[in-house]
Amino acid sequence: MVAAPGRVVVATDDNNAVLGTANMYANRPNQGAHVASGSFMVAAPARGRGVGRALVRDMIAWTTASGFSSIQFNAVAASNEAATRLYTSEGFRIIGSATGGFIHPSLGPVDLLILWRDLP
Repeated sequence: MVAAPGRVVVATDDNNAVLGTANMYANRPNQGAHVASGSFMVAAPARGRGVGRALVRDMIAWTTASGFSSIQFNAVAASNEAATRLYTSEGFRIIGSATGGFIHPSLGPVDLLILWRDLP
């Protein structure tokens, strides 16, 4: 959960089962508050059903309406190829990486990607 003016959303199905969640907020306070950030989780049984895409699009709409100038994801594990494909298909671009910045439980050290998307 994030405090206002940040936002938390939960995606559910017709039976109110949680399919995924997202939070969104200013990436940094004060001079960095014009850049948004967020994080997403999609339940394993809901993957591949468009839940993540709906959450990302909701974030883009909310951040645009809220006056943010851009979105930055600070740490996307390079091994999370599905998330990276989703984000880049929604207009994000990889602007850098932290070599070995994430210790994956089975792959060991993997890079953390930094992604950026300008908003209209």
